Amino acid sequence: MKNSVIVTGSRGLIGRSVCKHLEGKNWEVKRLDFVDGHDLTDENFVKDYFSKNSASALVNLFALNHHITDDTTRINIFDIPLDSFRQYMEVNLTALFSVCREFARQNKKGSIVNFSSTYGVVSPRKDLYGEDEKHVGYSVSKSGVLGLSKHLATHLAPHIRVNTIIPGGVLNNQPEEFIKKYNKNTPFGRMMDVNELVGIVEFLVNNDSSYMTGSEIKVDGGWTAW
Repeated sequence: MKNSVIVTGSRGLIGRSVCKHLEGKNWEVKRLDFVDGHDLTDENFVKDYFSKNSASALVNLFALNHHITDDTTRINIFDIPLDSFRQYMEVNLTALFSVCREFARQNKKGSIVNFSSTYGVVSPRKDLYGEDEKHVGYSVSKSGVLGLSKHLATHLAPHIRVNTIIPGGVLNNQPEEFIKKYNKNTPFGRMMDVNELVGIVEFLVNNDSSYMTGSEIKVDGGWTAW
């Protein structure tokens, strides 16, 4: 019988790689993504879905993020609308709590893997963004993921394990100047290839990590070790 895993944010860069990898390891993968009509901020949808779909693991990759592109609209901490800040909290924390809770409600045992960010551990470097800023809502919400995961880990133990991956920057067609600056500030001297995350996810969802909960695994090329 196949192990089964629910992957939220399955259409994203990391989500696609995780789904492909786990399917190659004989996991049954159940995909959830906003672009497929799955609104995880809708509590009724979340309750209905998890009442009908059990799984041995849950990998949460959905998140609101402020991606850096050549035509990124400039933002400044003094100009950011409070509604946009609230939106980060709603998607990256409130919806995440809802999803984790319903998984735990419907499954008597299993593994939850949440994703934070190096920006949930340290502040974004100003020199990476020039006159722009990484949206403060992203940093605050990703810091909150760490606290939420620890809380869930202690309250859902010993039957549901909850661990967090803290990834660094993943190479994804960012502007050349941004990549150069990022590489200069990373001990490894480069951004991450997305496939360098999938083995960590596999480890956390299977029984090889059976005594791990509340753990935070940094996969950042040394970014937070400076």
